[in-house]
Amino acid sequence: MSTNQSPKYLELLAENKLEERVEALEELLRACTVCPKDCGNDRSKDEIAACYSGRLPIVSSYTAHFGEEPVLSGTRGAGNIFFGNCNLRCVYCQNYQISQTWKEQKKNEITHERLAGMMLELQERGCHNIGFVSPTHFAPQMARAILIAARQGLRLPIVYNTNAYDSVEVLRLLDGIVDIYLPDLKYADAGFQFSKVRDYAIHARAAIKEMYRQIGDELIFDKDGLLTRGLLIRLLVLPNDIAGIEENLRWIHAELSPRTAISLMAQYYATSKAATDPRYILLSRRISEREWYEAVSLLDELGMEEGFMQEYESASHYYRPDFTDKDTPFKDVRDFKS
Repeated sequence: MSTNQSPKYLELLAENKLEERVEALEELLRACTVCPKDCGNDRSKDEIAACYSGRLPIVSSYTAHFGEEPVLSGTRGAGNIFFGNCNLRCVYCQNYQISQTWKEQKKNEITHERLAGMMLELQERGCHNIGFVSPTHFAPQMARAILIAARQGLRLPIVYNTNAYDSVEVLRLLDGIVDIYLPDLKYADAGFQFSKVRDYAIHARAAIKEMYRQIGDELIFDKDGLLTRGLLIRLLVLPNDIAGIEENLRWIHAELSPRTAISLMAQYYATSKAATDPRYILLSRRISEREWYEAVSLLDELGMEEGFMQEYESASHYYRPDFTDKDTPFKDVRDFKS
């Protein structure tokens, strides 16, 4: 569907409801329940939580990014803002230099006003949207900065690019603030072994169900074919079926909708502990061509034709904060299968 509808957060701003949402989110920092870890630390007084984060947001980098799905990157790039730290500890994290080096990331702490300024700068540079990468642990700070930026003329769609280990309560407060949900669904199981959190699948599926409640399965595009509202679930194929792709796809098909947009990714490579620690030998290699095409065949078997997939050979274009190559490895699912 195509429309020129403005971002929903501008409606909340006009109705004087956006600040109320922000304040409710910030209240969760007082005994932190911003993610399912529920560590209870008072981040409003700058106590460090289980994610190694306190009161102020940490931004590792921000840039016009061309490695996202084509409907996000467009011709001028997605305006991505990469938060530092993370509430997961994935042993294969491709951005572990910014997600798991909290002592170094502390120097990248910024004010809410500076974060708002980054958004406005990316808008001025012509980016198509504002994409917050790993925003879960900074959702209240993100919302505060959106409020500040909206008052100063921000008008781009907001993309919430998350590992999906999110609080349903937080997501409900983000309803109408976030335009595009871009969650990973990492596992059907195995979350503790490889990401160091218990019950990952339970929490991630509950979070994605809430995203679906807000957005549904319809993708809304502007006149240039850029996504302005929607839910796009990313599934990264891992070696040895660690991701449980079939189980997750069947869950999406049954519990959400067969029209839910999927982004199937082949970009996995062994890095961080997965590349060096023998405990994670099952993750120590790239996926095989057979593993990839088994995952692709499941899309056809289940009749799920909305979304994108990476081409196996071009998946060497890994996601990195500094990645600006304009040759995206993503192809439309329907084009790939035709």
